Amino acid sequence: MVPIIDVIARLREIEADGSRADRRLATTVLGDLDFASKASIVDLAARAGVSEPTVTRFCRTLGADGIREFKFRLAQALAVGGVFLNPRAEGTEGRRRIVDTIADGAILAIETLRASADPERIEAAAQRLAGARSVLAFGSGGSSSIAASELQHRLFRLGLAIAAYSDGELQRMTASAAGPETTVVAFSISGHVRPIIDAVTIARQYGASTIVVTAPGSPLADAGEILVPFLVGEDEGLLLRPSPTRYALIGCVDMLAIATAEALGPQVLERLRRIKQSINTLKHNDPRLPIGD
Repeated sequence: MVPIIDVIARLREIEADGSRADRRLATTVLGDLDFASKASIVDLAARAGVSEPTVTRFCRTLGADGIREFKFRLAQALAVGGVFLNPRAEGTEGRRRIVDTIADGAILAIETLRASADPERIEAAAQRLAGARSVLAFGSGGSSSIAASELQHRLFRLGLAIAAYSDGELQRMTASAAGPETTVVAFSISGHVRPIIDAVTIARQYGASTIVVTAPGSPLADAGEILVPFLVGEDEGLLLRPSPTRYALIGCVDMLAIATAEALGPQVLERLRRIKQSINTLKHNDPRLPIGD
């Protein structure tokens, strides 16, 4: 039997297509998840109007040995995704609600980064990047993979040979090919993404410098050589808003990029001039526009 990972989704399936007794139980559980996660078999059977053996069979249908394991799985589901089952209001009312929600989240994330950033660690990381023959940027999922890609966009124009990878297998492979002249930069908000931890560990084993932008005290923080602490929390209540944490993560990328540019010195200006010249001859020529579009 395939293990049931999402007990809430399975309950909804049973509520729609299960036997009459199972539908009543599923409706009872979904109607009051907190009660169901704590109720005895007697109380759950009574509220659903079924027998206790029916509750036991119902638990087995959900992949649990009995009521105790079922309640444990239900409690786990509530702990992980309960906020999505009982959402709160999405911020202020009126036409500016979406605009203000996004802007306020981005501003708060950047201000949190400003207060928590460690200039000395950023400078230490920049020195390693400036002295690297090649750079590998690792990220996984949403914000961290965007940060890795953005670091590639920031550093190639400074003349650094950099490649970004979000695939765990490629992270391991490129880490295995790294050496003392390679610098790895790994991004993870949680610091618990196993493929990235493994890749950093592998690269460090082969002598590469390893910079980790992640939560202090996390497994990734322990695996890296230079830690750039990243501590920007989430407001889990605003469910439809994309994570504002990524604004802070991009801010951290920009801090690393400008510190690296300063470590490399005036030589980077010629490369930036070339890029600007090349781009502007092929499109609308406006010197006020950024390098690239």
